[in-house]
Amino acid sequence: MCTVKNNFSLRKYNTFGIDVYAKFYAKFSSNKELLTILKKINTTQVIILGGGSNILFTKHTYDTVLHNNINGIYITKENKHHVWVEVGAGEIWHDFVLWSVKNNFSGVENLALIPGSVGASPIQNIGAYGMEVKDSIEEVFTIELKSGKTKNFSNNECKFKYRESIFKNQCKNKYIITKVVFKLNKKHLNITSYGDVKDELKNLKLSSNPKNISDTIISIRNKKLPNPKELANCGSFFKNPTIELKFFKDLKIKFPKIIGYKVDEKKVKVAAGWLIDNLGLKGVQIGDVGIHKHQALVIVNYGHASGQEILDFANMIKEKIKATYNISLENEVTIL
Repeated sequence: MCTVKNNFSLRKYNTFGIDVYAKFYAKFSSNKELLTILKKINTTQVIILGGGSNILFTKHTYDTVLHNNINGIYITKENKHHVWVEVGAGEIWHDFVLWSVKNNFSGVENLALIPGSVGASPIQNIGAYGMEVKDSIEEVFTIELKSGKTKNFSNNECKFKYRESIFKNQCKNKYIITKVVFKLNKKHLNITSYGDVKDELKNLKLSSNPKNISDTIISIRNKKLPNPKELANCGSFFKNPTIELKFFKDLKIKFPKIIGYKVDEKKVKVAAGWLIDNLGLKGVQIGDVGIHKHQALVIVNYGHASGQEILDFANMIKEKIKATYNISLENEVTIL
């Protein structure tokens, strides 16, 4: 039974803790419930909510918010090398990662402790510690808001890029993701070269396998990142910018310690956290908004900051980065 609620507070449903309201709010747990709701509402003004961990609400009232609560993790087929897993879009992402490593499958272990839902993972093409979710996604199941018809997107049709997909661009606000099919590996990928993972495994005298890699990354993230349940935040607020190699070499002369990772022969991905930290902004606070003391990419809400105050703070950081390095930072968080 799905009930549409009026004037519903979203404060508990976004990890920034912004107290805004939806004119209409409904939670759905199946395709059938979703289709029932779609018949009752104006589908031109709809926000789809998952874990609320990558959204910054900036207005007082939103028309209709639909909360995805479709659950379930099922193995649909397997062969000698791979297993295909169908996961409900409402499943908590980290719970799915824990399920995967418990079953000794490889492909998502480096993405442990990323907040949010499974349904949000292809939209954002989430990634961390040398792994991106696009490399494990086989297919994305959706329902079109306007028609109520189902449509499945193959990996190629999702048009994945760094923190990008078709669902953030051409298909933005047109489809609701209901489930995602992952192709996981029975052979361990053992991607440990990024960040502190290899050193931490060595320090703990652990071998490389999905469970140990996942546990190590959980430990690293817990040390560096604030728990949204204890300190309101949305994780990394900015994307790591990609710039021309020649430009990076010029910056390296002026800023010898700048951190960058080669993308190809002509491009370098620069660590946005380093750019911010190098300006002495880590730990800076204005009113109830600030940059976390241990992670420069994380903007936090220390109290009752509004969404607009957080956005203004983020724009201030972007202006300083542009003025110092001539680099334009892009938001990783979705601004609504």
